[in-house]
Amino acid sequence: MYIGSCRLTFRLHGNDSLKGKRQVSRSLIERFRQRYNLAAAEVAAMDEHQRLVIGIACVSNEYSHAEQMLDKAVAFAGNHHLDAELVDVERGVTAED
Repeated sequence: MYIGSCRLTFRLHGNDSLKGKRQVSRSLIERFRQRYNLAAAEVAAMDEHQRLVIGIACVSNEYSHAEQMLDKAVAFAGNHHLDAELVDVERGVTAED
C-alpha cells in the first residue's frame, strides 16, 4: 500500500477577510474530493487572510498511481483558481505494509 501526501501553499492576492479565504478554501477542497477522490483539508495558517495551506492525501496499491493522482491535483491547483496563486508544493509517497 502506498500513501501519497501533498501540502499546497497558496497566496490569496487582495483577500482581506477570513470569509473570503474560506470561500476559496471550500471550493478547492471540494474539487479535490469530487474530481480526484482525494482526502483534503485546510491544515495550517488558519488565521492568515492571504495565505492558504491545503493538505491532500491518497492511498493506492501502486506507487506510480499515487504519484499520478498527486500530479493531477497539483496541476489542477496551479492552473485553476484565479483567486489563489500556488506558491509552494511539498509532496511524497511512502510505502506501508
